[in-house]
Amino acid sequence: MGFFDLFKKKNNLENEIDEKVVENLANDEAIQNGIRQENFEEEIKENLNKFSENFEEESVNLNEKKEEENLEIKEDLEKDVENIESFAEERENAELEVEEIEKAEDIKEEAEEKIEDIEPEEVEEEKAENIEFEEVEKEEEVAEVKEEKRGIFAKIKAGISKTRSNILSSVDNVLKAFGKVDEELFEELEEALIMSDIGVDTSLYIIEKLREKVKDEKITETPEIRKALISVITEILEKEETALELPSPSVVLVIGVNGVGKTTSIGKLAHNYISEGKSVLLAAADTFRAAAIDQLQIWGDRNGCEVIKHQENSDPAAVIFDAIKAAKARKTDVLICDTAGRLHNKKNLMEELRKIARVIEREYPEAHTEVFLVLDATTGQNAMQQAKLFNEVADISGLVLTKLDGTAKGGIILAIKHEMNIPVRYIGIGEKINDLQKFNSSEFAKALFDEE
Repeated sequence: MGFFDLFKKKNNLENEIDEKVVENLANDEAIQNGIRQENFEEEIKENLNKFSENFEEESVNLNEKKEEENLEIKEDLEKDVENIESFAEERENAELEVEEIEKAEDIKEEAEEKIEDIEPEEVEEEKAENIEFEEVEKEEEVAEVKEEKRGIFAKIKAGISKTRSNILSSVDNVLKAFGKVDEELFEELEEALIMSDIGVDTSLYIIEKLREKVKDEKITETPEIRKALISVITEILEKEETALELPSPSVVLVIGVNGVGKTTSIGKLAHNYISEGKSVLLAAADTFRAAAIDQLQIWGDRNGCEVIKHQENSDPAAVIFDAIKAAKARKTDVLICDTAGRLHNKKNLMEELRKIARVIEREYPEAHTEVFLVLDATTGQNAMQQAKLFNEVADISGLVLTKLDGTAKGGIILAIKHEMNIPVRYIGIGEKINDLQKFNSSEFAKALFDEE
């Protein structure tokens, strides 16, 4: 029932009541009966009150119903608007796709017309131009690789300039002083090589091989002696050289006395491996030296790789254990481990390295392991002694020779190569982060004797 129907019903009821009241007033019997009239009025009032209450209640319900209906209508309108917008967007996208298809078809038709108009000779010429362009690109790539190699060669050449000058100047001075090839010439050359930090045993070996070459090739002129000497030294450097390969995963254990540039070399090695696309994790197992952990952390931050470390004077093997767990969890390609550089007590050092080796073997048997000994080239024959001592306590697989650019004693490479047959893996030819270069014997020999 609507609002206006209720209002109309109320008015009709009031009119009926008024009519009855008039009739009662006109009726003498009703007027005389005051009690009856009073009861009748009270009944009327009571009915009016009930009707008012019902009217108000129905009005409230009607308003609530209207609000609900309006809310539903609003929601339906909003959904309709969303559907219309979505439909408009889909239609717009469809129109764009149609336009793109039409454009693509137009382009295709134009291309087909152009192809029909092109003569066979023009097609061949275009193919030839493309081939020529590809060949030029390949030549440029080869040139870039050669230029990079020349850059590395020039850097090595500049880095060992003092060593080259020391060895060759001594040899050239001897050759200039002699006009013929005799035993005295060989003795003078032997002394010159020894003074160039090549070492006694290696110098004796070189002179013996030089004598054989002179005899076999019947060399009689001193200028030919120089070429023969260079050939002998190059053979020593290139003897049984194998390329260094680090599969994933690998563990590189770095050993060496304090002060040789061990921690710095680790930082540069990490840079090299990261540049090759490998992931690297560092282990600060040199817990004996106070600054070693902090120094390694600085290199780790510089390279953007994590450093596993414990407190100072902690068990180095425990650090290696945690580092291996971390390397496994992160699936790291290369784990580089710093170690203490004590040599004053060889027995303790030996036990420490053995304990570390056992941890690596037990916890990381699938990893390829390298042991790099870091030597300072400026110490000359002292570096040779360090190599011999460390070789007694560790299974050294390669050498890292640092500070080669600042010394004339680079001839120690020949001595180590000949006497210990341990391959030199890296050489330091500068202070920059990319100045630790992979050692290439043939390139080193060419740079040593100023040949390109």
